[in-house]
Amino acid sequence: MAPTVLLVGEMRNAIGVWRALSSKYTLLEFQTGTREEFLANCRNGIYDSVVGCYRSNSSTKYTGRFDAEIVDVLPKSWRYIAHNGAGYDSVDVDACSRRQIAVSNTPIAVDDATADVGIFLMLGALRNIYVELYHDLAHFSITALRAGNWLGETPLGHDPKGKTLGILGMGGIGRAFAHRARAFGMRIIYHNRRRLEPSLEKDAEYVSFDELLAKSDILSLNLALNESTRHIIGAPELARTKPGVVIVNTARGALIDEAALSEALDSGHVSAVGLDVYEHEPDVHPGLIKNERAFLLPHVGTHTYETSRDMELLVLKNLEAAVDEGKMLTLVAEQKGLEWAPQAKKL
Repeated sequence: MAPTVLLVGEMRNAIGVWRALSSKYTLLEFQTGTREEFLANCRNGIYDSVVGCYRSNSSTKYTGRFDAEIVDVLPKSWRYIAHNGAGYDSVDVDACSRRQIAVSNTPIAVDDATADVGIFLMLGALRNIYVELYHDLAHFSITALRAGNWLGETPLGHDPKGKTLGILGMGGIGRAFAHRARAFGMRIIYHNRRRLEPSLEKDAEYVSFDELLAKSDILSLNLALNESTRHIIGAPELARTKPGVVIVNTARGALIDEAALSEALDSGHVSAVGLDVYEHEPDVHPGLIKNERAFLLPHVGTHTYETSRDMELLVLKNLEAAVDEGKMLTLVAEQKGLEWAPQAKKL
């Protein structure tokens, strides 16, 4: 019998490639519904032959988080979860590992688009791109022109040239961000769990976490969210940053304590922020919403046709490699090296 694979949630740009897999797999789909319905399908044997699935962060609105409750009721045949997203905090990897279910994500495919948005947010925060009308004076704003206002009492912005960019998490996105920032004449420092090889590090300087906080004019967060990184930037860490620091986050909102960030922004210790992600999406802390020095985007880091398609194709390649060869192209970091985990295959 042909292996059975399941599509959970939507697929927008590579649906034809998914359908073409019917030549060698039995395809099942759960594209709408509720968590209760998905759990019932698992318990009632509907997915008993499934060996792996395609899922994305957006599918969470149907199934909820792939937590221990879901993982524990997946059929014994289930061995692979090919996840669409560089961030995979919507999957309980520990629960999957206990069940010996391998999980992949989509690094590489997201690097350029996310770094582009990071640069946009950094420049927007530095140049006061979004400063609202205040006391009837037209401050510089991307909305001011359409409101019939010109320059008004525009506060002076800052140039990126000569500034120190601190990158917390120098993975693919962090390195792509650094590559773009070099064109602006910025000095790059970074902190990682481990120092990069010289070929990847280039001219960036490896520093301790405390040094990163103390020396960065702009602090960019580019690391995964897990229990050890949740609120890695809170009130104590913000207090150790350079006065007037600009903070950019395109990774995960819960890396920062939003309440503490709002307070630091109100006090002026943080001069501006550029954010694409939030702690409790789609809700945003009201202090950030009302602050004129917060340049905010609605989580659009990978929201381009090209990147969305590349991500979907990488997920399908992971699923195929897993089912056909017992390997995954981009196994998540927590599972690499585990005795039972499928060997990662080079892209």
